[in-house]
Amino acid sequence: MEKYTGFSGHASLATVGMWMNDNEIWKAVEEHVKIKQKVIKHTPTDKMKDLLIHILAGGHGIADINNRVRTDKPIQLAFGRSACAEQSTISETLDASSEKNVQEFMEALKTIYQKNGQGYAHDYESKAQVLDIDLSAMLSGQQAEGATKGYFSGHKNRRGRQLGRVVASLYDEIVFEKLYAGTVQLEKNLPELIKMAESLLDLDENRRKNTILRFDAGGGTDANINFFLERDYFGITKVKNWQRTSKLVKTVTSWQSIPQLPDHECGWVGEPHEYVRATRQLAIRWPNKKKGGWFYCVMVFNLTDELIFELACAPMPETYTELELIATIVDAYDLRGGGVETSYKNSKQGIGLLKRNKKCFHAQEMLVLLAQLAYNITIWVQIELAQHSSTIASFGTLRIIRDAFQISGKIEFDTKGNIVSITLNQIHKLAQAFHDYWQFRFAHSEVCLSLGKI
Repeated sequence: MEKYTGFSGHASLATVGMWMNDNEIWKAVEEHVKIKQKVIKHTPTDKMKDLLIHILAGGHGIADINNRVRTDKPIQLAFGRSACAEQSTISETLDASSEKNVQEFMEALKTIYQKNGQGYAHDYESKAQVLDIDLSAMLSGQQAEGATKGYFSGHKNRRGRQLGRVVASLYDEIVFEKLYAGTVQLEKNLPELIKMAESLLDLDENRRKNTILRFDAGGGTDANINFFLERDYFGITKVKNWQRTSKLVKTVTSWQSIPQLPDHECGWVGEPHEYVRATRQLAIRWPNKKKGGWFYCVMVFNLTDELIFELACAPMPETYTELELIATIVDAYDLRGGGVETSYKNSKQGIGLLKRNKKCFHAQEMLVLLAQLAYNITIWVQIELAQHSSTIASFGTLRIIRDAFQISGKIEFDTKGNIVSITLNQIHKLAQAFHDYWQFRFAHSEVCLSLGKI
């Protein structure tokens, strides 16, 4: 090809393409994923890459690829693509995916995460690893494979699937996730999610002893609690069995109010239920304003006081009262909302997770795994950019993709399709951060990144 200079509304995203190439992100996918489909112009992995670019560029529905990526030649070249496949052929590639391809993609993601993930490189000697686990509803049409009636909060009589996820909350990274039928609840798939995260993070006996699992009452069965206790994890959850909860709260002799939960009272269970290992059990009650009486729940955990303060992100005082300890326990559990629940929100709003739906179950699994990769790439790039911008450090996934990855500019290429220079619109308030990041990250690169009038 001839030398080419083009305008792109996503010129800053070109730096992400170079970052991916530098870290051999897509190479792992190409090596592992082998979708059996006739190749006319674009290979199956090429088309998957086009979809990943689309997601990083803020695209949601697959059909929108034609208007967002296919018309943006500079961004195609920046990611090593000479052209973008048509949206219908990308959709056909997803439909051609098999269960084996899903497993291959999972292996690719494992390779990528073990090379780039902060959660994988966590220092277990200095601090405990925190893994949050949960399910989230993915609504779909009635004809979708695996879509069944289940519990979908706020959506009565709807059909859908469930997405199980394990998040390394200290780093806001998705460690592992898997798509399930709509009837699956956390109590059924929790052990599988733990085992898969265990394999991916190489959690041997010593690492498990310094890993905290946190999940809600949906997984708080006796079998699941005993499962993580037997494997030497630290964990905190709530009892799922309401009859058990009713029995335990009757043994509470003293209820205390805590400031962060108005109208709520907490108290230690006097006769804790016996699990395979020793646990502490804290009951919480709050008034039923419609019918009178109380609502109850019981938290079960085997964390030391030191780990409780650590999990609550609070310094441990030399001396503390029982009430201060109880308040910290509640905070430590409630922070799961800033872990796995926030990650789901970021995936749905920033990555557009719910905007891409396929009838075929395996095709939907591939979409989920692509979204997982896009999520982690966004997190990793943000970490590097945040070193040069406190504003970017405070962004959620939505703003990273909507604002940081959509700075307009010009991209110049040589005759081989390699980037020669990138000129970002100097008016954009985040352009300077990309410039500073570039000088730090790619100081020895022959590619020139500058700011200018566009």
